[in-house]
Amino acid sequence: MTEKRATVLAIDIGAESGRVMAVHFDGAGLQLEEVHRFPNYALTVNGLLQWDILHLWREVQAGIDRSRAQAAEPPASLAVDTWGVDFGLLDRDGNLVGNPVCYRDSRTEGMLDAVFARVPKAEVFAQTGIQFMAINTLYQMMSLVESGSPQLQIASRFLTVPDLINFWLSGAQVCEFSNATTTQMLNPFTRSWAGELLDALQIPLDLFPEVVQPGTRLGTYEDIPVIAPACHDTGSAVAGVPAQTENFAYISSGTWSLVGLEVAEPVVNEAALAVNATNEGGVFGSFRLLKNVMGLWLLQQCRSTWEQVGRAYSYPELVSLAESAEPLRSFVDPNEDRFLPPGDHPAHIQAFCRQSGQSLPQSDVDIARCVFDSLALAYRDVLLELQGLTGRPIDVIHVVGGGSRNRLLNQLTADATGIPVLAGPSEATVIGNALVQLISLGELANLEEGRQLVSELGELERFVPEGEEAWQGVKMPATQ
Repeated sequence: MTEKRATVLAIDIGAESGRVMAVHFDGAGLQLEEVHRFPNYALTVNGLLQWDILHLWREVQAGIDRSRAQAAEPPASLAVDTWGVDFGLLDRDGNLVGNPVCYRDSRTEGMLDAVFARVPKAEVFAQTGIQFMAINTLYQMMSLVESGSPQLQIASRFLTVPDLINFWLSGAQVCEFSNATTTQMLNPFTRSWAGELLDALQIPLDLFPEVVQPGTRLGTYEDIPVIAPACHDTGSAVAGVPAQTENFAYISSGTWSLVGLEVAEPVVNEAALAVNATNEGGVFGSFRLLKNVMGLWLLQQCRSTWEQVGRAYSYPELVSLAESAEPLRSFVDPNEDRFLPPGDHPAHIQAFCRQSGQSLPQSDVDIARCVFDSLALAYRDVLLELQGLTGRPIDVIHVVGGGSRNRLLNQLTADATGIPVLAGPSEATVIGNALVQLISLGELANLEEGRQLVSELGELERFVPEGEEAWQGVKMPATQ
């Protein structure tokens, strides 16, 4: 048996939960061990939907302490990734001015128009290369400017959520590149803050710290080296894709579905603007040309609504039931604004179908099937748009993340696109986080070597297109 060579801690925090994972590397393969898992949630306080960031900090520390107690030796390093766009502001003494506000809060309503009144939409895209979504940090910051928030007067430093946790771990007040790009405030060509844009919007440029690349050593926490991975969870997930060809697409499938291609340079032109594509930072100089699709959030909200009235389903049960439902009967556009906030999504889905002149899904099973069919259709449309921007063929679609375990959605994705799907690993975010650490530590030579290890994990499942003819001519409906 090969002797264990290095263990790193990958701390991955999502919108619903977080975990501390030990990733063991023995020189020939990877082994994952869950050390600590904890919930994450947002609470409405004083009219704002806020994250309990101190709860997350306590749980991160608890996970690190538990890993120390369980292992004979401390980990070789640790690294944190989280969701994107949300942030905290620090005063001049390094104290948090207020809880980070959740991107689903309504404070960004009207903020795109407020930005465009000062800077034309095309110019915002030219300076950032990021798709227009109300959740983006730019519009959250604009809400502070428009409201005259005292936080901007007090604040001395801006840090995104993972950068804030990294500051508490290491003392380094920096922003990691992949997560910084999600703010729509960073120039992808200079790889520094978009000062001209920020000045025009009266967002203080001096708030923003140095931008560092994935793999940067930030400092230490209790003598454990703290390394910046791709701090954006999708950046880490794409790093963990078991790609064996350049011509691959990926879907990081979870609450959100991030559908895209890995490219060497950002694609910022009129065509990319027209399809609202985005260029997020990747690892080791790459970019992620992608679009966000609302993802399994729709099913999560349906499940929550049904549970409130006494109809409880597990996710595997919903998938199994939906397999037997009538296919391709009705569709919704997952990215319609009505689906963004928490709410009665079964009613929203029925309203969309009614307003678009489609058959109305009545049963819970039919609604679940509508969600899966709609996601597969949205994935197809995004990939066609991205192929149009790059001219690149797609040999395989890698589906990673928790949604990769959804065999029905994987098969529907293969059928809708006509492209084989390779599903797994479900822990791609943790694996990608760990790979960057191992490369930084010198345990791996490069990302290609790391992705080869991922391809050998043994949990991957292939889905071959079977019913693509039924999808021909199917178009995403629009409401009247």
